[in-house]
Amino acid sequence: MERKLASIQRIREIRPIEGADAIELAVVNSWQVVVAKNVGHKVGDLVVYCEIDSYLPIEPEFEFLRKSSYKKMPDGSEGFRLKTIKLRGQVSQGLIIPVNDAYVIYKRSTPNLDMGWFEGLDVTEMLNIIKYEPPIPAELSGKVKGYFPSFIPKTNEERIQNLTKEYEEWKFSSKHQFYATEKLDGSSATFYIKDGVFGVCSRNLELAEPEEFVPGTMSEDGVQRPKQENTFWKVAREMDIKKKLVTMGLNLCIQGELIGEGIQKNPYKIKGHTVRFYNAFDIDEQERLNLRDFMAIMTLMGFETVPILGIEFILPDTIEELLQQAEGKSILNPNTEREGVVIRSMDTSISFKAISNKFLLKNED
Repeated sequence: MERKLASIQRIREIRPIEGADAIELAVVNSWQVVVAKNVGHKVGDLVVYCEIDSYLPIEPEFEFLRKSSYKKMPDGSEGFRLKTIKLRGQVSQGLIIPVNDAYVIYKRSTPNLDMGWFEGLDVTEMLNIIKYEPPIPAELSGKVKGYFPSFIPKTNEERIQNLTKEYEEWKFSSKHQFYATEKLDGSSATFYIKDGVFGVCSRNLELAEPEEFVPGTMSEDGVQRPKQENTFWKVAREMDIKKKLVTMGLNLCIQGELIGEGIQKNPYKIKGHTVRFYNAFDIDEQERLNLRDFMAIMTLMGFETVPILGIEFILPDTIEELLQQAEGKSILNPNTEREGVVIRSMDTSISFKAISNKFLLKNED
């Protein structure tokens, strides 16, 4: 399911900010956003909420963001990137737009179309908002083989702030037991074997196996080139992932976080590269393996998982408490803040993430 970067939501709460006359906090789902008092937001109002990581187009209604949020991408595109900030000691995440202002933007680009606007409506495409993606280093981009395989689910857990109603149900459910893992700050990597075909994928694409040129030899066009390499494929070879997947005797996919030198500034100070895994997926059955079977597969293949922070994890009373628990030092490097935590049910039917606000404030460029 694609992420709803911008959607119509209802203001759940308005909180004053001590010592602030011109601003206050508005709460949407479980996100809190600093807003101007003179706009006159009230509890129960319908608004358009834009999440952090939204990349807003150049529009007059967004020009007030130019000083703080303007970004020009390597391809020349321009826009405003929303990230976690702190104002008057308060964490502010995202942007709240009056529905009327958002509607004006929509009609400007699609004057001949109209539709009803209602609570919960995803207006991401209608407002020409996309997800902000930092430029990918060349060694991670690779030569594209095709889109991400349709027979494998992408790894993109929902943020807990968007799951307020569900969280209340999960808290009191006797049906599910949960476990918690550290969310690593790397690059999503997927490896699969299907009917004898081995595949390597980044978050959104399947990557072609790089051609290799032995030093001192010529390519087909007679030009000597250095050996071409892609980090995802390099790690696949070094970890012998294809051979180990084949030995499982299944059409199987394993997914993890690629970490190491040159990736997200290498916060764990790892030499070289490795992958820490968090999912295994049975392609034929179209099912994620439960925790017990996933751990057994990892042991058989000799791979390491992401750090497990707790088995039989008890969900705290509030999302705010969970976000506090997301903060802490990384198991892989006690000198760096962890990105957050991922919570999954033992049967893996439920999964979501809580990102550390301390990490976001320190690391979002």
